[in-house]
Amino acid sequence: MSTPQDFLPLIIQVVIAAGFVLVALGAAAWLGPRRNGKRKDENFECGIEKHGNARTPFSVKYFLVAILFVLFDVEVIFMYPWAANFKALGWFGFVEMLVFLGFVLAGFIYVIKKGALKWE
Repeated sequence: MSTPQDFLPLIIQVVIAAGFVLVALGAAAWLGPRRNGKRKDENFECGIEKHGNARTPFSVKYFLVAILFVLFDVEVIFMYPWAANFKALGWFGFVEMLVFLGFVLAGFIYVIKKGALKWE
């Protein structure tokens, strides 16, 4: 069982880290320059001059492709522990992974059939 004394080093570390952050932010705000102007208050976009309205709507296809990328990327991440323990899992683990890949492939085929990846 843990006692409150076991957590004392952790509490001290959190207090020191939070204190450092507060001191650093306070010093930067107190010692830093305070210059304002039209040029400084403008938005900065990686050195590219701004043009047009920033509120221009994006195509839903863009967001759909981004979400699908994240979805399939996370599914691939689930394969790493299986690959690391491949020998220990044996044939049962292999069959489980085939079922998992079947579901992933079925989802991918569904996405392709729906035309979610077609750009117009």
